[in-house]
Amino acid sequence: MKKSILVLAAAFTFSAFFTSCREVNEEKTEVEISDDMDDVGDDIEDAADDVGDAVNEGVDEVKENTGTGGTDDI
Repeated sequence: MKKSILVLAAAFTFSAFFTSCREVNEEKTEVEISDDMDDVGDDIEDAADDVGDAVNEGVDEVKENTGTGGTDDI
């Protein structure tokens, strides 16, 4: 009986010792979402402008080829 109690006490002591001596390293990472969101918004606006320019150029080409007007590429 004494041996089992001593074994349990030793096991508890070792487990408490190794558990309590751990260092917890918590790294805090700061992320600035507002800058990233602004960049994404600017990229979307640029892409929309490029698509609009391509559509307008395509319309001018169609007009030139069909003889209904359009501006010449200078």
